[in-house]
Amino acid sequence: MPEKGLNATAAALLGLLHDGAMTGGQLMAAAQQRLGPFWTTTRSQVYRELPLLATAGQVRTGRLGPRAAQPYEITPGGKRVFAAWLNEPAGRDQLRNPLLLRVAFGSLHTSAQLIQLYDAQREDRAARLVELKVALTQAKQGGDEFAIATIEFAITYHKAVIRWLESAPGR
Repeated sequence: MPEKGLNATAAALLGLLHDGAMTGGQLMAAAQQRLGPFWTTTRSQVYRELPLLATAGQVRTGRLGPRAAQPYEITPGGKRVFAAWLNEPAGRDQLRNPLLLRVAFGSLHTSAQLIQLYDAQREDRAARLVELKVALTQAKQGGDEFAIATIEFAITYHKAVIRWLESAPGR
């Protein structure tokens, strides 16, 4: 894997591995906890990237654990690649929003379908806000200003979506 152009999933895994060796399952849990409010990572992405990172020498594998759990540890080369990635421009957001995709085809929905879509999204966002507020309290107790900032951003985002849903087309 070339040092320039590290994909976001690989970069996220390398960043998480700075906390210590982890198995794929542990990386999934860490990604959900630390990145979940603003970044989705799938199990298939994690398990696809780990062998590529190992082949590139950016992580090394440890001893197999229970149930053949394979731990991975970041290497010095992985730390260099991650540091280089941190110095690259962040680039544009890659918005893949299933709500907006459906709204883009809103004229093909019935009024009832749109209302159901909006109401379901509002309920989901409200539930996420409850989870995020718990996560924010935990982050504040831990004193991690960067975790606090990203969770606050996620809270602001979901509140904005809820406001938008109230006046969405076809409402």
